[in-house]
This record gives sequence, structure tokens and C-alpha cells, in this order.
Amino acid sequence: MSEQIRLLLGSAHACGYLAGREARSAFMDPNANLSPERYAELLQFGFRRSGAYVYRPACSACTACQPARVAVASFVPSRAQTRCLKRNADLVLTQGRALNDEHFALYRRYLSTRHAGGGMDPNDPVAFHQFLECPWGEMQVWDFRLGSRLVATAIVDALPDALSAVYTFFDPAERARSLGTLAVLHQIQQARRDGRTYLYLGYWVEASSKMAYKGRFRPLQVLGARGWNVAV
Repeated sequence: MSEQIRLLLGSAHACGYLAGREARSAFMDPNANLSPERYAELLQFGFRRSGAYVYRPACSACTACQPARVAVASFVPSRAQTRCLKRNADLVLTQGRALNDEHFALYRRYLSTRHAGGGMDPNDPVAFHQFLECPWGEMQVWDFRLGSRLVATAIVDALPDALSAVYTFFDPAERARSLGTLAVLHQIQQARRDGRTYLYLGYWVEASSKMAYKGRFRPLQVLGARGWNVAV
């Protein structure tokens, strides 16, 4: 990118992935002109969005957060991932553009069980929409249903040459289905069908159990000082 980017440094806070560490992020100027095309360029440089805000880690003494992506043409599912697809063959996937009260109810159940005390308020609908929606992007809402029941939702950004996995939440009662893994597998399949090159997975922290699942999508590429390289 030839245009200069103005970054604003956020305040330090407790790291959500590694105990005893502080985290800090650098945010793009919220007045910057953003689009799916420009965001696709920013993803290549390790940025990520939360709602309409685009950021990247700026921790002073830690580089554990590594931007991660899957080159979809090279991906081959493992035996466990193939079993995940078969185990969930009874689910129906639909794709939409908007979040509604049904999604919020599922999100509340997910946060209350899976991320209780994690700093996100499951009872705040305004925060829910601000966290996931993006006025300048092309957001897709992927719903997985068992009959008429919504069991998982994945928020996905569509970009010119990639998909970006934003967030997935699911019914805690269906934990055995590995619905987070299922969502990523379907995103890889969709990106490949569309002729896109990458699926971006956000940040991977190798030492974090919360991030372990990302390392199972191989070959996983991570962004380091010398550019994108295969990590695992």
C-alpha cells in the first residue's frame, strides 16, 4: 500500500490468550476511507476488523499473536476434520446478510456458557451488532440449522480474493459437533469454489489452548518479519 495509514494506539489491558501478559492494539484512524478492496490489502499486512474498526496487535514485549490464513487450494482435511464433516451432514447451511433476534439469542447462550467473565456482555444487543457488523464491508451471515433450529452462526467477510472468518458462535449443547471447526471447513470449501486464494483466520497464538484449533488447518500460513510463511 502506498498511502500512509494513521494509527491510534489503544490502552493496555489484560491479554485474553496468555495469562499474566498485557495486550495492546493499534487502530486505524476511524475516519479513514475503507472498502472490501482496501481491507483485503490490510489483511495482507496483519490487520483485522472488530465491527467497523480495523486494528493489529501492538504489544511492546510480545509477538505471540500471528496473523494466520489458509491457502485454500493446498488444504487437505485431516481424518478428524473429515469425520467432523460427516458428523454434521444433517445440518443445513444458509447464507444471509443480516443479524436478527434469533442470532442474538444464540450469541447470549454461547457467551454465557463458553466465555463467561470474558469481558463481553451477553445481554447487550447494541454491543452485539457493533462487534460483528461493518458498514463498509461485505458481511455474510452463515447459519447452520438442525431442522428449523439454529445451532451455529458464522460471520464471514467476502473480499475480492479471500474470505475472512470474523466470528463463530454456537449452541453450547452441541459442543460435540465441533461447530467452530465445521464453519472453517465450509469457509475453505466456499473460497475454493469461488476461485478465491485464501481464508483468513485472524490471529493464531500457538501457546493458547483457545487458538489450538487454527493450527489444525494445514498448511497454515502466518505473517512474520519476513512475510507470510507456512507455520504448520
